[in-house]
Amino acid sequence: MRQLVLRSLFLSALLASLSPLWARPLTVEDLVSFARVSHPVASADGQSVAFSVRETDLNANRGRMSIWSIDLGTPSAEPKRLTVKEQNAQDPQFSPDGKSLYFLATQGESTQIHRFDISTKDGYQRGSLPVSDFPVDVDAYWVSPDGKHILISVASFADCETLACNAARLKQVEQRPGKGQLYTQLFIRHWDQYTDGRRAQLFLASLDQNGRISKEPTRLTHVDGDIPSKPFGDAAEVQFAPDGKSVFFTARIAGRSEPWSTNFDIYSINIDGSNLKNWTESNLAWDSDPLLSKDGKTLYYRAMAVPGAEADRFRIRAIDLASGQQRDVAASFDRSVGSLQWSKDGKTLLTTVDDHGNHILVSINPKTGAVKSLTEHGHVGEFTVTSNSIIVAQDSLTHPADLYSLDGRGVLKSLTHFNERQLADIEFATPTVFTFKGFNNETVQGTVFKPVGYQPNHRYPVAFLIHGGPQGSWLDSFSYRWNPETYAGLGYAVVTIDFHGSTGYGQAFTDSISEHWGDRPLEDLQKGWATALQEFPFLDGSNACALGASYGGFMISWIAGHWHTPESGAWRCLVNHDGVLDARAMYYTTEELWFAEHENGGTPWSNPAAYERFNPITAVGEWRVPTLVIQGARDYRVPIGQGIGAFTALQRRGIESELLLFPNESHWVLSPQNSIQWHHTVEDWLKRHLQK
Repeated sequence: MRQLVLRSLFLSALLASLSPLWARPLTVEDLVSFARVSHPVASADGQSVAFSVRETDLNANRGRMSIWSIDLGTPSAEPKRLTVKEQNAQDPQFSPDGKSLYFLATQGESTQIHRFDISTKDGYQRGSLPVSDFPVDVDAYWVSPDGKHILISVASFADCETLACNAARLKQVEQRPGKGQLYTQLFIRHWDQYTDGRRAQLFLASLDQNGRISKEPTRLTHVDGDIPSKPFGDAAEVQFAPDGKSVFFTARIAGRSEPWSTNFDIYSINIDGSNLKNWTESNLAWDSDPLLSKDGKTLYYRAMAVPGAEADRFRIRAIDLASGQQRDVAASFDRSVGSLQWSKDGKTLLTTVDDHGNHILVSINPKTGAVKSLTEHGHVGEFTVTSNSIIVAQDSLTHPADLYSLDGRGVLKSLTHFNERQLADIEFATPTVFTFKGFNNETVQGTVFKPVGYQPNHRYPVAFLIHGGPQGSWLDSFSYRWNPETYAGLGYAVVTIDFHGSTGYGQAFTDSISEHWGDRPLEDLQKGWATALQEFPFLDGSNACALGASYGGFMISWIAGHWHTPESGAWRCLVNHDGVLDARAMYYTTEELWFAEHENGGTPWSNPAAYERFNPITAVGEWRVPTLVIQGARDYRVPIGQGIGAFTALQRRGIESELLLFPNESHWVLSPQNSIQWHHTVEDWLKRHLQK
């Protein structure tokens, strides 16, 4: 077994010099109060970057977004806030001519487009100007390369050609005496919302020479699909052609089969609404994120190869738009790529990938397929390209995201320090990576965190954390929900395992969990746990609790029935957040059916044995470990009945148990006050069952 202490990329020397003699551990109050930096975008001349910052208003129990900028041409320039709190502003975009900075602002109940006139030095000081005043919300927008048009995404009824029609229809629905919703096909609900018959569609408006909308937008698309897709589609799914005369977009037009289809395609349409064309019709799997070459002759995009598999590897594909000829780019690169951008010269593709516990930035030569890692450690979230550098929003296990400038030599230079004062007196645990032979004698990676305040020759209780997905990974990244550092800060050692099914180790490793939820990952978890206990003597294996969410919650229920004997040294308690209890019932009440069908090799009626093979409910009679169950009532991915069912089983069997139910949360706990309650409830549960 090898051990490798992870290196921090983020001002470790500076933070060490600033740390007071009496450092303190990370707390949940820190988590909810950290400023969150995201969405950097560079100006056309590359001299400034605008970005979004989320700050928490605990009294209002919500996050508030603002737009900031930093002058790249001034050494050691400090970032400046551009918008006021009341605007709740996000998604900045510079106009191609550099004279305007657009953004979305939510004031009151309406989300509209605003802009700064930055053609003069005091443009920002004079405040922003409203660009749109539509009767419905703008969900996303794109400015055309020639600056003459602005494209918006709006939730629209199929037969409404105008925004006014949509507003009137919504008002009619609200005023209806009967509140029932009649459905004739799925989705009934998706992620955390019930559907209402509207689709996210594209509308096109003209911009005058002052960067303002000159007339009402016209509906551009009439497709039976959402643009961007729901629930997690983003602006990368839509792009103007370089000449501004057409738009490329991603959509799944699946009709009744939408809940069991991952057949997203890339379409183009002229800005006058003519010539709708499907460029990826031959591929029945997922195609997304169109990116045109600088000359507009080649379409690059991300593509999966396996229909119905949401965790298949996203490869890069290219289509010659004149001939229609297609090819793979970097076909042998065994990592799933994120959204694509061009280098400044338009000769190199830039993207991010999971890689052995990190999420790094890479460059790919579209002609040769040569791949080069531009970062090594940590987590690159979003990035933007300037004339002589790449600006990345990067974070790590011990540092929330800040902006950094990455030059051609691979040197990172810090640009922002949003949480520096708060971080200065926090002591983080040092994570150590280890490897072992897991399922099929293949190498599996795990991580151990010593508790904050670690003392040699002392044994510590352990929090054994299990990630969700299941196709996910414990990354060197800063999490605002399941953050290992919060458990280390409470005085617990922490163990995490990237079991078979995790991302960043090759597609075969990721695929190996499908139809094997209960055996291969469990074998990895057990062998990883045994290895950690052997190699890290400060771990008290008889004084440990296992915790997990989503797939991790499924595994907690599976562990409860299959890994609990005193001889195994586990477990004093369990924590199950939004976990599957009954795989068969889950299929009939969840929303995205392709996931359950792919992971179980079919439907419950075509392959019933698969749904029972690793079904936690079949072993409830073996449950005996005290368990805390947590459930969001608006979680439509793993519906509320799964959590209530687990708690009911525990109560009926007389096992010590609690249920923390959040009426207003979905699969994740997003409200600041709910997050604080979540962490304190889990903390109290661990304190009750683990001895220090």
